[in-house]
Amino acid sequence: MFDFLDKYDVLGAFWTTVQLTLLSAVGSLVWGTLLAAMRVGPVPLMRGFGTAYVNIVRNIPLTVIILFASLGLSNTLGVTLGSDKVDTTNFRLAVLGLIVYTSAFVCEAIRAGINTVPVGQAEAARAIGLSFTQVLGLVILPQAFRAAVGPLANVLIALTKNTTVAAAIGVAEAALLMKQMVENEAQLLAISAVIAFGFCCLTLPTGLILGWVGKKVAVKR
Repeated sequence: MFDFLDKYDVLGAFWTTVQLTLLSAVGSLVWGTLLAAMRVGPVPLMRGFGTAYVNIVRNIPLTVIILFASLGLSNTLGVTLGSDKVDTTNFRLAVLGLIVYTSAFVCEAIRAGINTVPVGQAEAARAIGLSFTQVLGLVILPQAFRAAVGPLANVLIALTKNTTVAAAIGVAEAALLMKQMVENEAQLLAISAVIAFGFCCLTLPTGLILGWVGKKVAVKR
């Protein structure tokens, strides 16, 4: 029933999915943390930018962002992100689009974690002369990340599944391989089962491990 799989590089496609997920996750965590810092910061302009970014980006379909990255940045503006190869450029643009989109949700998860930190701790830190950056980096964010492990795990799982949108610009990940197999083989149920099993192998351990980590590092109040 699954003999046709020998003709396709299934593991290679899922490896591309893993790479998309990991690179996008790191970029989204960095940019999302900065956005969260802006949203709770004392500068009105930065708060306004952070709020506008989150509210606008998370209400735009990911497909639109990915297509804009390819058609708008690459085809129209000539942005190649340091590569002359179409496949590599599309991969990097997909990572960029995923970061732009996912960081809005990371920001909200971290901001929710920040809201769990008692206000008195920040006030005490400012009373001993710490700057906003020091208060945020030394007092607030360490506790916020511990509280946000669960929500961040949900964002990571959603990101893993959202990588399938990269197939729209020709990135050779699992969804594009599935499309090719469906077009060439009369095995729709088997193909769907294989791809679904592959994503379950990626997302279920992620949820279980990060759920366990979240319970271990949770701040007891």
